[in-house]
Amino acid sequence: MAAHLKKRVYEEFSKVVQVTHEEAPAKKLRLSKPSKSAALHVDLCKASSSTDALQYLLTFSRKPVEAESVEGVVRILLEHYYKETDSSVRLKIASLLGLLSKTPGFSPDCIVDDAINTLSSEKSHQVLAQLLDSLLVIGSQLPESPAVRLRLIEVAYKNLSDSSFGVRTKCLQLLGCLGLLEAPLGKDSDGPGPSLAMRDVQSIISDYFGDQDPRVRTAALKAMLQLHERGMKIHQIIYDQACRLLSDDYEQVRSAAVQMVWVLSQLYPESIVPIPSSNEEIRLVDDAFGKISHMVSDGSWMVRVQAAKTLGSMLQVSPHFLEQTLDKKLMSDLRRKRTAHERAKELFASGEFSSGRKWADDAPKEKLDTNTVNLIASGACGAFVHGLEDEMFGSLQGDLIPCSPPSEVRNAAVEALCQLARSSPSFAEKCLDFLVDMFNDEIEEVRLQSIHVLRQISTHITLREDQLDTVLAVLEDSSRDIREALHELLCFTNVSTKECIQLALLELLKNLNKYPTDRSSVWKCLKFLGSRHPTLVLPLVPELLSTHPYFDTPEPDMDDPAYIAVLVLVFNAATSCPTMPALFSDHTFRHYAYLRDSLSHLVPPLRLPGRKQVYGLDSVDCGSGSGSVESAQLFLQQSLNRVSTIQNLEAAGAPELLDLTIRDLQRLGELQTELAGAADFCATFLRCQLLLMKALQEKLWNISVPLILKQNITVTAAAQQVLDESYKLEFLYSGLENRQVATIHHVRLQAKALQLILAARTRHGLDSLISSCEKFLQDVESFQRLFLTELPHLQDSFVEKLLELLPRLSSCKPVEQVKILQTTLRQSGLLQLRLPEQIHRATATIIEPTGESDNPLRFTSGLVVALDIDATLEHVQDPQNSVKVQVLYPDGQSHVIHPKPADFRKPGPNRHRLITQVYLSHTAWTEPSQIEVRLLLAYSSSCSSRLGWTDAMDSLHPAEGTVEGTIPFSKHVKVFIMPKPARR
Repeated sequence: MAAHLKKRVYEEFSKVVQVTHEEAPAKKLRLSKPSKSAALHVDLCKASSSTDALQYLLTFSRKPVEAESVEGVVRILLEHYYKETDSSVRLKIASLLGLLSKTPGFSPDCIVDDAINTLSSEKSHQVLAQLLDSLLVIGSQLPESPAVRLRLIEVAYKNLSDSSFGVRTKCLQLLGCLGLLEAPLGKDSDGPGPSLAMRDVQSIISDYFGDQDPRVRTAALKAMLQLHERGMKIHQIIYDQACRLLSDDYEQVRSAAVQMVWVLSQLYPESIVPIPSSNEEIRLVDDAFGKISHMVSDGSWMVRVQAAKTLGSMLQVSPHFLEQTLDKKLMSDLRRKRTAHERAKELFASGEFSSGRKWADDAPKEKLDTNTVNLIASGACGAFVHGLEDEMFGSLQGDLIPCSPPSEVRNAAVEALCQLARSSPSFAEKCLDFLVDMFNDEIEEVRLQSIHVLRQISTHITLREDQLDTVLAVLEDSSRDIREALHELLCFTNVSTKECIQLALLELLKNLNKYPTDRSSVWKCLKFLGSRHPTLVLPLVPELLSTHPYFDTPEPDMDDPAYIAVLVLVFNAATSCPTMPALFSDHTFRHYAYLRDSLSHLVPPLRLPGRKQVYGLDSVDCGSGSGSVESAQLFLQQSLNRVSTIQNLEAAGAPELLDLTIRDLQRLGELQTELAGAADFCATFLRCQLLLMKALQEKLWNISVPLILKQNITVTAAAQQVLDESYKLEFLYSGLENRQVATIHHVRLQAKALQLILAARTRHGLDSLISSCEKFLQDVESFQRLFLTELPHLQDSFVEKLLELLPRLSSCKPVEQVKILQTTLRQSGLLQLRLPEQIHRATATIIEPTGESDNPLRFTSGLVVALDIDATLEHVQDPQNSVKVQVLYPDGQSHVIHPKPADFRKPGPNRHRLITQVYLSHTAWTEPSQIEVRLLLAYSSSCSSRLGWTDAMDSLHPAEGTVEGTIPFSKHVKVFIMPKPARR
């Protein structure tokens, strides 16, 4: 009995132990990273020589350090610093102090005292300079610690007297970057001199403008400029010191002095300064303009570039100073002449008059030092003329040598002329001849720059016939970029006489004959040339159209590009000249009807009464004025307001209303080009809502799963289409605000929810459903993080209800999650769309190949043939990285080519030009077949730069948070090709 009881007790005890063992929680493992400081200490202790220690430090500097380990690492480094005798090792430790202080999450205030203490025992100037550089880095990391910054400034002040230029340079950098903008109240230091708190940091820095080392003088000027950039107002007294440095022997000093003089001219433009060796005074901005103009003739090309660029931003200079920059003649041979009244008064007082026996005996007797004269005569005089004619690099032992970049100074001078001419119409007229002369420069870059500059100031000028002749000579240039830039210039240029129009047309037709690929550019140029000069084109119409008052003339060939060019010029001039159509012959009206249909972007609608029934012409204006744009905007807003009345995606009559609104918006975009982007954006957004509405019909979701396989295919396609359209909305349009992007992501989230519901109804694998649900919840959390500020504008929306149910969704099973999503999605309302000020759609038009030729492009099978691509891109952001060319072959193969960055040009704002070659290759075909060429816009959802999401998107895994794809944004062009078999 006892044995039986003992056995039972043992069994019960075993059960209790087993249950206790099962209920015991699992132990958690804690992974600790090895201490960086301990590892570094071991390595430095193992070092047998300074070379080994330096090698260990170099290896350590390549590895990242956690923020919590930085302080310990610094202690180990400083401990070894005091033991080390080799200056190269101490130099590396000093550089590591600055590198470690920039570790994210670490505040370097705990190492400031230790870093400062190292200065007292350091004898090497190179290490001392590196320590000061590290202190500069530490101080830059602590902008909210004025006490620390004040200590660092005092350290810099104490070391300013060091004999090494490197130490003095670093001290000046530290004063410029950390100098207090407002000197605090403080007591004198214990040293012999006053503390830095009681002294003006500007006066300290300016003391080193005359340092014996040019590198220190440069550092002092740059430190003063750094104070200016930080918001400190530079004292006017420094102006004289900066002007003296303009004649320094060191080019870096002169370059920094030019910047310093410019800064002071902007701070004190109206101050009066005396002219040396004279009793006259002048405005400071005029005096600075003259001195900087004098630097355009400097011996260093870098200083000349700096001076030329600086002149362009001095818009407050007096007009007579400005105009003198275009005149090379020196005034009065650098000598100051008095007025006739002053000379007569002096002669009367002395009793002496001119006897006439001696040549120029009445000339002024005073002699001036030409080196001290810096009036208009020797300063601004001819500055831009020298800049535009610059061809030299500098001086080498007294001999001038050619410039390595010979166009740098001339480009800078042309750019400065542009900036000054845009603010002064009178100066624009005077510099016109000089800019036109630059069209003949031997460097293509300078010619192109001068054309662009003349285009920017074209509103202020009118070309004479001789000037136009020089401009049109550039049309013979072999560079396509130069010719197209000139066409762009002629679009916005005014000419003075009808002979100018005739000359321009003749040269453009020669250009068209010599370079047929310029056809579209020439036609566009003549369109604007005609619309800007209707009264000058009117007397030329009989000659241009070859009409005669009594005799019938032969009808020209409509396939002739030159004849089309003439018609484009005449028809655009006729828009504002109602008497011109009376000079047209009958075949001209027929040609107008044909061109109006085929080239509607070049031929405008004309008022031709009585001819609508005969020729089908537009008898009324289509209404492209400002009033029509305002009415179109009103119609667009009313359409959106009408759609906003739909409260639920399943509301009765909602699909019909959306369908009608989409049709109206599409038609609006076709009629009003100014609102095409906004109308198309709204239509695409409403199309997404319509697809979601049809996919969520009640009859579809009440049928059992096996009976809806066919319907599921349709709904799955609709969900994928909505997803694709959402990427088009986000990446194909520019000008979107944060609210519009949030709305697009909301639609995308609805499409993903619909895909998840469909996947749960058709798949039976639980694992895939669990992963899909987790991915969707991550998308919801990402939406909340990215658009936290826009959530108040998303009331009663799908995402607002999801965020309310998010705790429940995170804890329930996948099947329950899908049911909640389905109910929430079907009950969600239509999100109202609010348009920003301006939306533009990215578009591309392929000019070449045209796809009109029936002659196949023949090449040998297996080899390659080059196909020229010429396309115009509108409103494309970063085309060098986003635009690709796709080639589709008849056998289903597809090739995507990424053009080189050099293939893109930018002829105007928001407009790019793609000129590239695509290499084709294929096996032999029996007969010619068509390939399709179109342009794609590549996108990546991980780089939404317009909202600055970089920090937020970094938290997502690259594989999960990135969606890449391409969007076709041009019409495809078909090209015949014929790969022939190779000859045996």
